[in-house]
Amino acid sequence: MSEIDGAEDALRGKYLTFHIDREDYGIEILHVTEIIGIQNITEVPEMPVFVKGVINLRGQVIPVMDVRARFKLPPRDYDDRTCIIVVRLGETSVGMVVDKVNEVASIEDSRIESAPNTRGSEDDRYIRGLGNTPSGVIILLDVHQLVHYQQLAAVEDAVA
Repeated sequence: MSEIDGAEDALRGKYLTFHIDREDYGIEILHVTEIIGIQNITEVPEMPVFVKGVINLRGQVIPVMDVRARFKLPPRDYDDRTCIIVVRLGETSVGMVVDKVNEVASIEDSRIESAPNTRGSEDDRYIRGLGNTPSGVIILLDVHQLVHYQQLAAVEDAVA
């Protein structure tokens, strides 16, 4: 087993949980590179509503999406709890604005249930499953589907 495989095994079943509106969500921790406070976001014209723009993070231009806007929830002002979760998918880093970060939770596969397909809409594709934890149900997101990193990579290329 390589060192990389060992690190991935250690992160398996761990989710960074965060809060948006009235719900708790989680993404696999192995995609998360860092969590930063809200920063000045440079708007990029003609982007989808949920793409807020880009930030400069230590010399790297990173596209930023607002998860609240992605879920078509009403906007709210950013405050001192608002964070940007930086995730890496392939060669692209993307920032995800969330209302607040909660914690890292361990959720065994046996405690993850399939999400009900209630609407049959494209919004359902973001949901990987429902994690049953002692503190309640956490909606587990498929970060690849949520971010559409190919679309956001185009933002990165447009401003590079």
